[in-house]
Amino acid sequence: MKPNPIPAIVAEPETKPRAGSERAGLYRVILLDDDDHSYNYVIEMLQRIFYFSVRQALQHAREVDLTGRTVLITCGRREAEFSRDQIQAWGPDPLIPRCRGSMSALIEPAT
Repeated sequence: MKPNPIPAIVAEPETKPRAGSERAGLYRVILLDDDDHSYNYVIEMLQRIFYFSVRQALQHAREVDLTGRTVLITCGRREAEFSRDQIQAWGPDPLIPRCRGSMSALIEPAT
């Protein structure tokens, strides 16, 4: 059975910058790999924060495990910062005793 590709979630760019915005544009939210979180943790976190399906979340879990990072979404700066902060505040993986905290994430400008 051949897997169907899962489309990336991309936010529509704003047509004009908001007043006071630091920089109009799109940013990627990137999840970084580590050895202290289980697939179950990653899948549940992505489903709850980003409303990904099990299949989408599993695809991201595999990608971050194999390549060290995965681009979760592309969106405006404020939304990207909020998403990154949610990942970093998710907490430790209860299935892995040595786990002391959340996974890491970063944002970068989409080019």
